Amino acid sequence: MFREFAVRCAWVFGCVAALTSCSVQQSKGAAKPAVAVTAAPPAEVPNHPMKEAWFGEQHIHTAYSLDAFLGGTRITPFDAYRFAKGAEVEVNGTKHQLDRPLDWVVVTDHAEFLGEMYSAFTPGAPGHDLPVLEQLRTMTELKQRQEWFIKYVAGNNRGDNPKHPEFYQGPGTTRSAWKDVIVAAAEQHDQPGRFTALIGFEWTSAPQGANLHRNVIFRDARVPDLPISAYELPREEALWAWMAEQEKQGMTLLAIPHNSNASKTVMFASKADSTGRPYDAAYASMRARFEPAIEMMQIKGNSEVHRNFWPADEFAGFENADSIAKYSARVADERNYVRWGLVEGLNWEAKLGVNPFKLGFVGGTDGHNGLTGEVMEAGSFGKGWQGGHGDEDGSVERRRSADVGGWIDGKDENPGALTGVWAAQNTRAALFDAMHARETFATSGTRIKLRFFGGGALPTDPKDAKTLVQQGYAQGVPMGGTLSALKTAPHFTVHAMKDSQGANLDRIQIIKGWVDAQGRHQEKIVDVVGAGQRQRGADGKLPPVGNTVDLSTAKYNNNIGSAELMGSWTDPDFDPAQRALYYARALEIPTPRWTTYEAVINGLPLPKDVPAVIQERAWSSPIWVTTQ
Repeated sequence: MFREFAVRCAWVFGCVAALTSCSVQQSKGAAKPAVAVTAAPPAEVPNHPMKEAWFGEQHIHTAYSLDAFLGGTRITPFDAYRFAKGAEVEVNGTKHQLDRPLDWVVVTDHAEFLGEMYSAFTPGAPGHDLPVLEQLRTMTELKQRQEWFIKYVAGNNRGDNPKHPEFYQGPGTTRSAWKDVIVAAAEQHDQPGRFTALIGFEWTSAPQGANLHRNVIFRDARVPDLPISAYELPREEALWAWMAEQEKQGMTLLAIPHNSNASKTVMFASKADSTGRPYDAAYASMRARFEPAIEMMQIKGNSEVHRNFWPADEFAGFENADSIAKYSARVADERNYVRWGLVEGLNWEAKLGVNPFKLGFVGGTDGHNGLTGEVMEAGSFGKGWQGGHGDEDGSVERRRSADVGGWIDGKDENPGALTGVWAAQNTRAALFDAMHARETFATSGTRIKLRFFGGGALPTDPKDAKTLVQQGYAQGVPMGGTLSALKTAPHFTVHAMKDSQGANLDRIQIIKGWVDAQGRHQEKIVDVVGAGQRQRGADGKLPPVGNTVDLSTAKYNNNIGSAELMGSWTDPDFDPAQRALYYARALEIPTPRWTTYEAVINGLPLPKDVPAVIQERAWSSPIWVTTQ
């Protein structure tokens, strides 16, 4: 209690000292110490036998992440949960509020520098009065803070020997930040059946600038005394071993990698671990055990596919974030993308008997401003998206012409993504178990509800959505599931409901991936169902749905597309001796991109080097077909 009060006092101290760098006006009640929340008895938590889609995100940073603080963020984990529940906050003089509250959230501040930030914020904490931390609290110039970022974050994390800085005061400070802030905030805001606050952190490994970051999430409040950082365990195999040790202590946890698009091919294309030892079944099993999902999209781009490497996919040019290849000697390579990794997993399964890349899909923001789930292209209150990295992209000028922390050009960012979780209840246990089972889907920020089922005996052409779901669970498997040793072609059923406050739907597709006898990647994209009376061309594809966007006003209308789509497909090329995977992709009709809203709101010309319109979408986790 005292420590949380001290942390809050530190914010007042920091605001007085830093003045212009303190940008959030705390609401009354936001500074209350952590208190125990009495969980509702199971009988009081609403139960949905056919499951419900709960929307949230598992990737947000607050001022307890050093890079976020350097950008000007002053929102705490407590505030981030309040914002997710619908509270209004003010950042850099601009008010923010979600168009709709979220159902669940995981605050994932970096484990690296967590103790250092506690020292910086908490009067009386070890190291608080060090001159270097006084400088951190009082810097106001962006250039000075950027120099700090390069010295202590980018240069350190991406170097040969990442380590804590000299002002780190030891594990005790990390423990205090973890227990008294990160865990306490989640415990205070978790309300079973109404809002779920899961506990987690980000492990931020970036060897030679290759993004290998993971978000680590716990099933309940049984968590370690402190999180582990990449300074203690620099590579992923060590992280998984640490997770195994936590399991022995009675904890249940998983890890979710993100930004494979910036992984320099290391995320999927390596054939040996970080010590040079070739992948074996033990490696594949450990990876599959602890990493059931991957982040499909976030502020720094869409990692599904890239138009340069999937030219036959007419929708592959979505939020490609080309400029990430300009920084940290990154490379543009098909092996950085999720679809490539999924199919490559089939190759490994054939060799090792285990698929290390059996990954469901989730979405997040990776926002470094504490504004959990602020994914609206038009921004809060329709005033335009304000960026996700504080002063780095906090102005129109910087978003249009500057880069963000040596990571990406501002204009290539996007507001981020959300995760839909199909679960019977909105509780920690139910949501975590669904994530672990991969019954999740990612969206580009829209709240499309997407269903996907497969089965050898699954009936085709379901009459209605309720029947589709009932048959899917009774006679097939949902997204994230596996079909084994089928003798006849699998049938797939899909259903999507539009975002109740968003655009109509264009189509639902099924993407199939497999490897041929030579181990080469193959794929097929099928338009399963589309809106309207469009006729398929000779290539089997539906023509474009149309475009109602008025670029002069950044408005569109829903007089094209459908509010609901449902269909089924049976794979005509199925080979019982061939491993394969299938996932669904639902697309909306065209709507304005955030850069278009921004240009119209500010009376500026549309940027010429980014799309003016986009088709928001949702991706289901795959269904795998194995020969075993």
